[in-house]
Amino acid sequence: MRKKDDGLKRRWLSLFVENKTGVLARISGLLSGKSYNIHSLTVGETEDSSVSRMTICLDADDSTYEQIKKQFNRSVEVIKVIDYTDAHIRTKEVMFIKVYGVNEKQRAEIFQMAEAFRFQVKDMDKSSVLIEAVRTEAKNDSILRVFKDRFSAIEVVRGGPVAIESISMQDR
Repeated sequence: MRKKDDGLKRRWLSLFVENKTGVLARISGLLSGKSYNIHSLTVGETEDSSVSRMTICLDADDSTYEQIKKQFNRSVEVIKVIDYTDAHIRTKEVMFIKVYGVNEKQRAEIFQMAEAFRFQVKDMDKSSVLIEAVRTEAKNDSILRVFKDRFSAIEVVRGGPVAIESISMQDR
């Protein structure tokens, strides 16, 4: 949980919503229409194909955050709202980095980095390497900093973190 200098706090919400066309647009529109800044938003189908789960991370003060939760609870398409802000959660984010113009020495360095940072080399050819890192957002930030420092031609795709409440920390 990160405190921001301007009084804002990092917040995590999980929404269970009807898996229907337009629901994502209405939810994100609700946030953007009130000028709430979304740090990340991920959506995926649950074990029930009629329900999707949205993981939303945003920065907000206490009163604004309460307004956001009330708006979601009033939304017809929202089945359930879970506030993970003060809960012990597990998060992961998928990140791909494609490195262009690598020579053999640089390719070997990337394989060494893969072992040290525990990411996977997913594809490569003579001059490019594609890596996949499924780590926390902070660990992916660290990996990305190293790649930016060492390689001049990279392409980055990040999926945004997903979150779930931790089992082992619930009773502590």
